[in-house]
Amino acid sequence: MIRGGDISKGTVLLVKGTPYLIVEREFVNPGKGSAFARVKMKNLRDGSVLTQTIKTQDNVEDAVVDTRTSQYQFHDGDDYVFMDTESFEQILVTEETMGEKKHYIREGDEYDIVVWEEAAIDVKIPLKMIFVVAQSENYVRGDTVSGATKPIVTETGLVVRVPLFIKQGERIMVNTETNEYQERVNN
Repeated sequence: MIRGGDISKGTVLLVKGTPYLIVEREFVNPGKGSAFARVKMKNLRDGSVLTQTIKTQDNVEDAVVDTRTSQYQFHDGDDYVFMDTESFEQILVTEETMGEKKHYIREGDEYDIVVWEEAAIDVKIPLKMIFVVAQSENYVRGDTVSGATKPIVTETGLVVRVPLFIKQGERIMVNTETNEYQERVNN
């Protein structure tokens, strides 16, 4: 059990037997009455989102999850296959669990896999990642006003809007939470 006031972003709670990941937490201390936390939770099984208000003195059930550092191996049908770097066991992550994160994984890279009751329920992606631009249209200087962007496709299939000066083959840094271009990375 965990107190409502101790809940933070990234905590996993059990709600009606289902694990929920806290994605947003707002602490509210009204002038009258007791303080509470307004939380936005993501269902780690089906991806649905739930917003709930929890009083800071109330106890809620937290889920006991295990985080395993694993190396991404390959995609096999509906599963993404990872190898636990300590035990060398294979961990299967379903297409449904992976969701849009599939564009952020590359063979050979290591990721933290969140496991609950021996099933992978989430893959933690770094906040910023570097990608190679695989497809990009070339624009001529003076085509548009300053600050203009164009869509590009990375080597993993991720589509990102970047400034017009970015060319195919260049490396860029992307914020994985917002899916936004951060900067060009020199080799």
